Parts: sequence; structure tokens; C-alpha cells
Amino acid sequence: MKHTLSFSLACSVVLLAGCSKPAEEASTTAKTSNFEEVYQNISEDALRTHTKTLASDEFEGRLPTTKGEELTLDYLVSHFKKLGLKPGNGDSYLQPVELLEITAKPEMTLTMGSQSLTYKENMVASTKREQEFVSLKASDIVFVGYGVNAPEYGWNDYEGLDVKGKTVIVLVNDPGFENPEGDKFQGKTMTYYGRWSYKYEEASRQGAEAAIIVHEDAPASYGWSVVANSWSGPQYSLVTENGNADRVAVEGWISLDAAKRVFAEAGLDFAKEKQKALNGPHHQPLNLQASIDISSTLKSSKSYNVIATVEGSKAPDEHIIYTAHWDHLGADPSKEGDHIYNGAHDNATGTAASIVMADAFMQLNQRPERSVTFLLVTAEEQGLLGSKYYAENPVIPLNKTVANINMDAMNILGKTKDVSVIGMGKSELEQYLESAATKQNRVLKQESKPEAGYYYRSDHFSFAKKGVPALYAKGGAEPINEETAQYRKRMGLIQRGCYHQVCDQYRENWDFGGIHEDTQLLFDVGYHIAISDSWPNWRAESEFQRP
Repeated sequence: MKHTLSFSLACSVVLLAGCSKPAEEASTTAKTSNFEEVYQNISEDALRTHTKTLASDEFEGRLPTTKGEELTLDYLVSHFKKLGLKPGNGDSYLQPVELLEITAKPEMTLTMGSQSLTYKENMVASTKREQEFVSLKASDIVFVGYGVNAPEYGWNDYEGLDVKGKTVIVLVNDPGFENPEGDKFQGKTMTYYGRWSYKYEEASRQGAEAAIIVHEDAPASYGWSVVANSWSGPQYSLVTENGNADRVAVEGWISLDAAKRVFAEAGLDFAKEKQKALNGPHHQPLNLQASIDISSTLKSSKSYNVIATVEGSKAPDEHIIYTAHWDHLGADPSKEGDHIYNGAHDNATGTAASIVMADAFMQLNQRPERSVTFLLVTAEEQGLLGSKYYAENPVIPLNKTVANINMDAMNILGKTKDVSVIGMGKSELEQYLESAATKQNRVLKQESKPEAGYYYRSDHFSFAKKGVPALYAKGGAEPINEETAQYRKRMGLIQRGCYHQVCDQYRENWDFGGIHEDTQLLFDVGYHIAISDSWPNWRAESEFQRP
């Protein structure tokens, strides 16, 4: 972090003298390119129109493999064709993604000791195994703290423990969350070890039969209703050769109150056991057993990533890839009244920005030297599956992918004086971002909730894991003026609690100024990488590096 901040300070002092390479390139290119004109002409009205359409009830919440997907793909492909972008996958704008849809029947009860936990009320459970029926019978329960095995941090909650065939209970987030000023992990900033996906992966590697995460609002960064909505209904996974036989049989969550009752029956105090887990690697048998039967319907299906390219003029084989996920949660007919999860903020906004930005690149009178590709992925809400599939089956070789720029849930709260950089300090892409932000009289700041682990929760992470420098940035926390501040307060109250809820719907009174300036910002970043011959790198202190 110190390295990044010192660079920012130095460049802010001598920016005009040419400290920033992106700034140099901007000044020389502007003499012959209409970039500035195109930049200014990016349309706020177009951003609003695309968002409103994609988030309309007609699109049924854009759930993969449904009519909502068909409508979304038709909409995206037709616009990319009309704008003149080339198909990004040979002669096709689509990349097929083989998915397995697993829908667990809600008639299930998880018993832990004598506690009977009810589906969606205080527990959710499912399986990733390609089986219509899985049964957990009298499986010994072991509390394994945070469920982390991190040699670089000298931390292994599983050390000396055999959990084969057992049910592990784990805490959400990582040990640094409760010690923001301490030396554990990265303090309040979540690492990948804090993500729920990692918990299940590590429990599977350890040979456990079931993995149950204890939900808490603050360390999870969302309430129980998000868990209940996101982990019920159809769940998707990528098709694998072994049918996911190497995954735990049961993946689930329990509420905090349920966990306290289970621990109490075991003669343990949950708070005290959690404290032990905070102080160092910790595991504790509960001397209780867990059982659950999960019946599921299985459906092999095919969804699609959308890929469209603005071909480069001199190095067309080198690509800057913009990503956004087009999918959301679909609809729940069992709900009374409004039952469509429209996903306006998450992520009709980022999808709309992709179309508008593609239009901007096509309006340039001189194409950038490098190609610019727009990758709109499926099944992000199911665990980044579309981007994961692409990263494992890249259409563009990863060693020819210069950078990834991600757009997810863009700023609907108006213009800001700052830019929130998710995962700040990870890569040299922030040099380009800083130049673009300076042009808007904005400054870069670390995200306001690094403990939420947003860097590991959107599609850029699939690229980062493969070594491709990936940038995720959006409008910050400081409103541009008092009028925007008042709007921000009003809209913040309206939007509060709408993440993954039916109330995430388009509103006519949304201020699109923030989305507009961020679209310009990220257009600027991608453009200046595309006219450069440099290859941005990860910072030395980042956990990611190119192979």
C-alpha cells in the first residue's frame, strides 16, 4: 500500500512534467485522435435506456438458461452487431458454457444434535454433486474455526485433524476481520480465505462430507435474507468429468442463533469458541452429529458468455478485456406480489455501460493499436461461473490479454469527488486509473468496506487468479456537491437492503451522473492501455502475478 500511495503523491506533483506514462500518451495521441470528442459524447441517456430495458419485467430477472437469458443475449448481440463490433469467438458472438442446474427440493431438515433447523428460516443446504439424492447420516460435527489453511500466514485450522466423513462448521470471513489493527492476515481487508467459496473448497480438499458456514451480518457483509435468496432455488455449477465427486456432499449455511443453540447443546459457548478461533488456529469436536437428506432435480443446460471485439490497428492479437455479468436471480413464483429479481443495479448498470462503451470505441476516428474486447458473462451470481469458464477456456490467450477492467453494480448515487478502488494497491493499472481520475478532478481512495472482500466477489477475480492484471473501480463515497449529498441520503435509504432482493429495480429518479462519469473514466483507462505498448504488472506485494 505504501508503494502505491507514494507513486500517487509523486505523480500528482509532477504530472504535467510527464511522470505518468498514461498522461504522456494521452497528450501525444490527442493531436490526431478524436478521443476527447468521443469521451465527451458518451451518452447518459443511453446508459439509462439500456439499464431500464435490461432490468424490465420482460427480461424476467435474467436467470441463465431461461427466457430471460434468450432475451438478454438477443439484446446484446443485436447491439454489438449494429455497432459494428466483430464476433469475439470465431464467427460467433457467443461462447457456450456447459452448466449443471441443481435444484434442491425445499422439503429438508438439518438436524445437529437435537436441533432441527428449517430450510430458509435458519439454514440452507444444497449439493454440487451430480446426484439426485445425497444423504448425510449421523456425521460427527467439528468446529474448525475459520476453516483456513494458509501456509503464507502460518495458519492452518485443520492441522492434525482428520475430518474425513465429518461435518465441519466454519466462521465466515477470515481472522483479520475482528482484528482490524492487528497483524493477522490483512487486518480488516478480506483475503480470499474469507470467501464462502474458499470455505467449501478447502473443506472438500480436507475430505469433509459436509461444510456449514455460520452466518453473521457484519463479517458476511449481508443479511440472512441474502443467504436465503441466493442459496435456494436453482443452483448452477460447471460440468466436470467426475461429476463434482470431489466436493463435499453438503454445502450449507446456518444462522447465528442456530449456531449458538447447537454449541450450547454441546456444552460450549459460541462466543468463547469464536474468540479462540480468532487468537490462533483452532478446532473443537462438538460430540454431536449432523444429518440431512437432500433431494434434487438435475438438468444439464447450456448458457452463454457474449464476446464482441473492436479490432486493434497494429497489435490486434493483444487485447484489453472489459467484463460485466449480464445475469441475475430470475423470478420466484412462490412469492406474493412482486416476484421478479430485476437486478437493475446488479448488474444491468454494468451491462449497459458495456454497450455504451463499445459504441464509444467504434466512434473513434483512429482505432487503438490493441484490440478491445467486451466479455459479458453468465452465472456470476452462481459463483463467477461464466468468467471462471472463460478463464479456463480462454478464447483470447491469457498471455495476450493485457488487462481486465470490470464493471459491476455501478454508482447510482450521483457524481463523486473520489474513485473507490476495490483491492487498491494490487496492480499498475491504477496508474492509468489515476490519470483518468485526475482529468475528472477526482482522487483514488481505497474501497470503504475492504472487509467485504469485493475484490474476490466479481468476475475480474477469475482473471486475477490466472495472472492477468485486473481492475475493479467505481464511484466513491464523497458526493460532488450538497445537492448530490442530499440525493445520496434519500436514495441510500430507498436502496438499503435491496441487494439480491426484488426491490433492486430500475427507478426513474436515479441520478445517472455517477454511472456516466465512471463509464467515461473506465473508457479512458482502457483506451490508454490500448494505445500503449507497455504491459501493466501486478505490484510485488500482490498475491497475484503473471505466470
